[in-house]
Amino acid sequence: MDVNDEKNPLKDKRVRQAINYGFSREKMIKYMRNNIGYPGGFGIIPVGLAGFDSTVNSYEYNPEKSKRLLAEAGYPNGEGMQEITLSTTATYLDLCKYIQQQLGLLGIKVKIDVNPPAALREHIAQGKTQWFRGSWIADYPDAENYLSLFYSDNFCPKGPNYTHYRNTKFDQLYTKAKATTCDSTRVELYKKMNKLIMDEAPVVVLYYDQILHFTHKNISGMQSNAMNSLNLKYVIKK
Repeated sequence: MDVNDEKNPLKDKRVRQAINYGFSREKMIKYMRNNIGYPGGFGIIPVGLAGFDSTVNSYEYNPEKSKRLLAEAGYPNGEGMQEITLSTTATYLDLCKYIQQQLGLLGIKVKIDVNPPAALREHIAQGKTQWFRGSWIADYPDAENYLSLFYSDNFCPKGPNYTHYRNTKFDQLYTKAKATTCDSTRVELYKKMNKLIMDEAPVVVLYYDQILHFTHKNISGMQSNAMNSLNLKYVIKK
């Protein structure tokens, strides 16, 4: 189904919010990622970057609220809602099956479409996927790189706005932040944009990734920066 199909139930914000409340990110991380990572219920800005805000209302597992939102959208217990296709690759099939099973308990029918990585990237760039599993690694350690995914001038294939999200207020805040040189002012603008994304729910943030480094006991002082580049300046080998 095309992202622009008006019959797509994901066009309704309440359906997107219901999906966000419809599964436990904590259980997903515990049982499917060996407790590596942080629950992604606080928006698009990950832990460790300026602009991350743990005080916003998070998408914690709340099946009752999810059911209530579905009913408000005209789909009580999922009745009348057409099947949603979730596109992914074989690498992340287990995560998608977990979400499929959890949402199924709420009456949301999800079909999983497994694609080769190159084919999935092409379909996403052309806006031919209804819902897809993706990931984003910043090119530089600034929240703007994540927020650029929702700027309307970045509609794919021109840019990385693969969801075709459009919000005039968001665009205004994004443009203002790009022109702001004061770090503290820019961070506050980032938080406002993140809150808009949380409310509109154009994406379902699963988790913020975590990197682990294993060293011998005789090595100390090894650190990495926000981009996971190793800093060997203070490394001591005993």
